Amino acid sequence: MKIGIGVPQSGSWATPERQARFVSRAEELGYATAWTFQRLLYPPDGDEKWSPVYRSVLDPMVTLGYVAAHTSRIRLGVALLNMPFASPALVAKQATTVDVLSGGRLDLGLGLGWRREEFAASGVPLARRGPRADDFIAALKALWTQDVAEYHGEFYDIPASLQEPHPVQRPHPPIILGAKSEPALRRAGRLGDGWVSSSNQDLTEMAADIETVRAAAREAGRDPSALRFICRGVVRVGEPIVRDGERRRLTGSYDQIRGDLGWLGEQGITETFVDANFVPEIGTPHVGADEAEERAEELLTELAPR
Repeated sequence: MKIGIGVPQSGSWATPERQARFVSRAEELGYATAWTFQRLLYPPDGDEKWSPVYRSVLDPMVTLGYVAAHTSRIRLGVALLNMPFASPALVAKQATTVDVLSGGRLDLGLGLGWRREEFAASGVPLARRGPRADDFIAALKALWTQDVAEYHGEFYDIPASLQEPHPVQRPHPPIILGAKSEPALRRAGRLGDGWVSSSNQDLTEMAADIETVRAAAREAGRDPSALRFICRGVVRVGEPIVRDGERRRLTGSYDQIRGDLGWLGEQGITETFVDANFVPEIGTPHVGADEAEERAEELLTELAPR
């Protein structure tokens, strides 16, 4: 099990100095990965479906480019960029830039998007996200792997073009797909290099979701053992959350949470990243920056790889 962290990206602690300090310290402690996420909008009156963490969020790819300059070994990932909100050509250029600046350390997570407001603001329909994703990934791979890239699909059309430089990682940076529905999970098995869970993933369903991805990979003639399975670890330290008489995984004491990391490995997870942004006492705007950083530093130290 590889252990990663979330880059300071939401709330008051998401400052350049804290990003550089936090991720550099994570690299020193032996963390394997550092991750960002995407959020374009937040409703002015709030919404129970919108976590307060989403209120104030920095751009994920710009953040990774900045963090790349302050690290040398830790892998840098985004979980996730939503494919409908940008063109394959733009995402290919952004991802290649981060891959070059980091010396080949990028993991590119891609998702379908879910909020109608963000689709409206991006000028794309919510319908047919699945076929659009298939088309997007094919276009992205064409840009990365063909000397003269050309692609003609249902949603995206790329005339014969050069897009240089190419990524450092060949044939391209790993594509990690976010998925919850069965069709999306199967897409991860067919087309992705791995799967990453959402922030509200039901951890008790993790093993079944992983098997769905693996089965789709086998059916596509791919090796399931080569895929990565990544959990966004949303932890709650202190009094455990109990539902139906059972402690929710990744809540409670540090010892209990460390044990849960081992349990995730038994479910088939190959990597977990502890995302302090999703801890309400850290990643929400009303928490002071120094207070948030102090709590995040404790998490970083206590859950460091052993």
